[in-house]
Order: sequence, then structure tokens, then C-alpha cells
Amino acid sequence: MSLYVIADLHLSTANEAKSMEVFGRRWSDYVQKIKTRWNALVTPQDTVVIPGDITWAMTLEQARSDFAFLDSLPGQKLLGKGNHDFWWLSASKMQRFFSENSFNTLSLLYNNACYTQGAIIAGTRGWFWEEDAQPGRSREEIKKLLNRESVRLQLSLSQAAELKLLHPEAPVLAFLHFPPVWNGEIAHPLVSQLQEAGVKDCYFGHIHGNYLLPATFSACGITFHMAAADYLQFTPLYIPVSGRNFQNGT
Repeated sequence: MSLYVIADLHLSTANEAKSMEVFGRRWSDYVQKIKTRWNALVTPQDTVVIPGDITWAMTLEQARSDFAFLDSLPGQKLLGKGNHDFWWLSASKMQRFFSENSFNTLSLLYNNACYTQGAIIAGTRGWFWEEDAQPGRSREEIKKLLNRESVRLQLSLSQAAELKLLHPEAPVLAFLHFPPVWNGEIAHPLVSQLQEAGVKDCYFGHIHGNYLLPATFSACGITFHMAAADYLQFTPLYIPVSGRNFQNGT
């Protein structure tokens, strides 16, 4: 039983007009690449974390075929929220939708944490922190959005702490859509929370087209891992869990 991550699937199985194939050769036939490479690695006993930008659909109903596609792939999937997941509603409405459609392998990573595959999984969406990346938003609006994500991350890490009491040997792994550290900028509220929770590894998506960047980098005592689907060439990234010294975070 193994743990994987892959973000930014940007599925659009029912709407060819929203296909990511317009964004370059790497995205050519990307849905088939996801299917082929996922099936080659992941088994029904595994878990895959998908931290955001899952489908281009605007509503749950429009996303039905994308969720059916995901549900057909092996393994359990933990879905986090991205900035393009406009279909996202309350957790209860989404879980009810999954249940009504017998999408039995889909669950949410949202204001919560879970223990799976020997690890404790926590996370939130995160947000931009650079003002120039958000034209039209005031500094106060940006601060409000970051504070909201900070609250959501704290809810997740609080549950993670409770799970840590039950599974003291398990590492707490964080999964965010936006990188909390990027280009020398630090989203201090989020990073401080990760540090206080003892998180040593954080996986993120959102970053596209930067294929020559290193797969990991370290900052603030945390190792950050690139997990956007195009960066990974649409192959879920295996996360080693067993055999690590969790007490020392290595």
C-alpha cells in the first residue's frame, strides 16, 4: 500500500473547449497520459492526494464525468481545493453528491486531516501573497484571504495533532495548492503553522511551465515538493513513508 500525489489535473472530459492542450505540447492528450501512467503505478490499495485544480467544471453536475473518470482510476483519492475549482461547495453537499453517484473512492481534504498509508495527511488551498499576482485586489482583501486559509490550515493541523496521539510514529505531511514559499517570498502565517505542527514535507501544485526547476527545495526547515501534473509529466509522485525516522523528521 503506497501514497502518491498529483495536482492540477485540470480535467474537462465533457467540455473539449476547456482542454489544457492549448497550453503546449506537454499537455497533448493529457487525459490519456494521466490514465495510462496512473494505472501503471497505482493499485486499488493505494491513496492519491490531489491538491487542487481538479476539473474546469463550474458546477458539481458539470463535473460529473470528470469525477467518474477519477473514480474509475485505482486507489482512494483525497481531493483538495484549488483556485480553479469553482464547482466546490460545502463538504456535506460534495460528499452527498459523491455518495449519490457511487463515487466511492473520492473524499475531501478540507478543514480536516486523515491517517492513511502510515502518514497523517493535512492541508488547505493556500493563496497568493504577491500583490502583483492579483490585479484588482486590495492589500486588505489579500490579507483577508490569507487569514481565511490560515484558519482552515489550523483546523486541519489540529485534527492532525489528534491523529498524531493515536499514531505517534506517523509523519504529518502537508498538501497545499499554492506553494507557501516561492521566489523568495514566504506566506509567514501558513509556514509558521506548518513549523509548529512539525511538518517536514509539504507538497504543492499551481506552478506550471517551469520544467527546469528542481523537484524539491528547502526553506524554513521544510522540504517543498513540486506536484503539478504537467511538471510530473502526468505521473503520480510516489511519497516514501516507511523506513523514515519520524521523530527527527528525516
